[in-house]
Amino acid sequence: MIHGIDISHYQGDIDWSKLQNATIEGQPLGFIMIKATEGASEMDENFNDNFYQAREYGFIRGAYHFWSNKSSARDQAYYFLKQVHLEEGDLPPVLDVEYKPEERSVEDFQRDILTWLHIVEDRYHVKPIIYTYYKFKTKYLGTHVFDDYPYWIAHYYVDKVEYEGDWKFWQHTDAGRLPGIKGYVDFNLYNGSFYDLKQLCIKE
Repeated sequence: MIHGIDISHYQGDIDWSKLQNATIEGQPLGFIMIKATEGASEMDENFNDNFYQAREYGFIRGAYHFWSNKSSARDQAYYFLKQVHLEEGDLPPVLDVEYKPEERSVEDFQRDILTWLHIVEDRYHVKPIIYTYYKFKTKYLGTHVFDDYPYWIAHYYVDKVEYEGDWKFWQHTDAGRLPGIKGYVDFNLYNGSFYDLKQLCIKE
């Protein structure tokens, strides 16, 4: 499997020259997911630098939007598209969704999520990746309309993902350590070969 990490301003200023040669279980890093936006107005303060440096240092990079229940799906989608400019060779855009508003029905919530996904897919012509934890996926995103989307499943401290559907990425710990990063960082695995990972990326 291909190893990767995800980062945000919580990792502070990264020493990319050290990170470039970092390994997980003896394997080099294959990809880096980077927090970009949250809601309809919040930009991760380190995104632009992290996104630029990831490509400069030869990593396959991706950008994710953190879903907020305080803004409309449409506003959040257009804010993400305004702030993030993915290029050929980047991973598809990612929607990180972890909370359902209590007052929304499951059906309305699913419609909101699909609105974001459709707007962003229309821009990049690829299915966005959905990040969530496995119980949330089963409980709130279990309908067939979400089956075509690649999944990035968070499930910590287990030997394998208990989610039984197809998945592309597994976030398996939030307590990783690597040279070049102060403090902890999330570790991820890609479920496939490096060729498969490249094929998932945005084409021209």
